[in-house]
Amino acid sequence: MLFTIIIPVYNRAQVVQRTLDTVVAQTHRPLQLVLVDNASTDDSMQVLEQFRKQHDAPDFQVIVAQETHHTAGAARNRGLDYATGEWLMFFDSDDEMEPSLVEAYAHVLEGQGLDLISARSLLVFPDGTSCEAPFFKRDIFANQILHSQLATQRYAVRREFFNATDGWNIDLPGWNDWELAMRLLLARPRIAFMDQPPLIRINHSGNDSITGTEFHTRAGQWERVIDIVQNEVRCSALRDKTRYYRLLDYRRLVLAAHYQREAHADLAKPLAQKAYASLRNTYDDNLWWRWLVAPVTRWLFRRIVDGKRGSARIARRLF
Repeated sequence: MLFTIIIPVYNRAQVVQRTLDTVVAQTHRPLQLVLVDNASTDDSMQVLEQFRKQHDAPDFQVIVAQETHHTAGAARNRGLDYATGEWLMFFDSDDEMEPSLVEAYAHVLEGQGLDLISARSLLVFPDGTSCEAPFFKRDIFANQILHSQLATQRYAVRREFFNATDGWNIDLPGWNDWELAMRLLLARPRIAFMDQPPLIRINHSGNDSITGTEFHTRAGQWERVIDIVQNEVRCSALRDKTRYYRLLDYRRLVLAAHYQREAHADLAKPLAQKAYASLRNTYDDNLWWRWLVAPVTRWLFRRIVDGKRGSARIARRLF
């Protein structure tokens, strides 16, 4: 069973070697690794080429490519041009995988006729603290909307199935994996969930992150992605769409709360008003909305502004 691992790289010369070391350490063979330099201005390309020279082998093929359109989605799509594996894995250039990750995927997938498999992961923060990322086996659409369960690093997907979903949106600089995962789910994959302890380390790299650490600097871009996903839900055969519209409005409220937390009330207020109005309309401004949903939603908003965690789990039950 051949897996192709695609990793876009942009100005990661100082950290990408750590990621590459965890890929070459995989116990599963054969593997194909496609590295795509996304117009780096540092020595990333040299690091990738040196890795290729050292490790390219019949059972561990290493390809180094380039993509000038500067988004991770464009770089990942470029990597697809070289992919020959039955299964695809997308990974970021500063994260790590345990040596048994691909082997664990292969063990679950063997002979099962699946399209996608989701794995647990560990979030590691710049201060060294860590926690397990939310992982659920049920209510997958809601949990993707609220928790981004199928983040870039957290799944493997059958290449044939993936290619039928039009690939990555190259014009989205942020939340592109969230949008892609919703399209994958709307295509109704046969999906499995791995119960093993986390085999993936997602390193939150602070200011070096491609999407940054602040939301207000890209105001409008996040809203556009939510609008795109809402239109995809609207055009789908998904049942109970009203619930997912509500969850997307809640995501708008979360974004507005982040704007407020970053002292940008000018961005927070109109977005929050839009989300509240949309939510109210889905309930026809009934007593359930007035006496329960609206007060709890406003309370959740204040919790997020105050930096408290766990609000999404409450929202999933509320809506």
